Amino acid sequence: MTLMADDYELIDSGDGRKLERFGRYVLARPCSQAMWRPSIPDAWSRADATFDREDGNRWHGRTNLPKEWTIETASIRFRLGGTDFGHLGIFPEQRAQWRWIREHSKGARVLNLFAYSGGSTMAAALGGGDVCHLDASKGMVEWARANAALNKLADSPIRWIVDDAHKFMKREVRRGRRYDAVILDPPTFGRGASGEMYKIERDLKETLSLVRDLLSDTPRFVLFSSHTPGLSQIVAENILSQLFPDASLESGEMLLEGKSLPCPSGIYCRAVWGAR
Repeated sequence: MTLMADDYELIDSGDGRKLERFGRYVLARPCSQAMWRPSIPDAWSRADATFDREDGNRWHGRTNLPKEWTIETASIRFRLGGTDFGHLGIFPEQRAQWRWIREHSKGARVLNLFAYSGGSTMAAALGGGDVCHLDASKGMVEWARANAALNKLADSPIRWIVDDAHKFMKREVRRGRRYDAVILDPPTFGRGASGEMYKIERDLKETLSLVRDLLSDTPRFVLFSSHTPGLSQIVAENILSQLFPDASLESGEMLLEGKSLPCPSGIYCRAVWGAR
């Protein structure tokens, strides 16, 4: 694999789609919130491959892409690859959060739940945190470990856990293990390592209650983000304000950004303690 020097870029969006550059490859994929007209109509012909869900999940031009390639964004290196669901192994709308995590993790014990390919894990570890990375998918944990190696973090203090989030957190509570910071981006719907079902509208309050039980006596932050339609900043603030009444809250939209109109892609809410 060859490392690309170029960062991620949102080239254009509109008509329910987004056109993005990942290194040297330009991809067009669905984006339900892009209800406006494309700003640069001529740019879409640049796409090396497209993905749609109009007749099932399918790629067009997938053979134009390598099996995997590597990019760098937010000073983190990622191994990418086109999956059957249109994902690539990165959610670039998290870039601002990764920068924030890196600035606030020095010396902290950090738990990253629903951790996917490890962007937040890399950010925390690069910032000097001691990280526990948890995901229910063994394949995604292996992908995250490969990303750690790309970032020269193979020997860093990162625990790699394949487990159901609630089961793991309950065991950690019983063990008396505590964390200074917790990061989580729960799925709208997902399954645990042993087939456990997760539904965010049903399970989020329990998830965050367990997060509260796992915080140390000197917490730094809880960073919650979500891609669930209908889960707004205010909903997130209301939940976190009740669970963490002594913290300051910061919230906003996560955005894909480039030269054209910014494209909203979920929300975040941070509970922060102290002047960090």
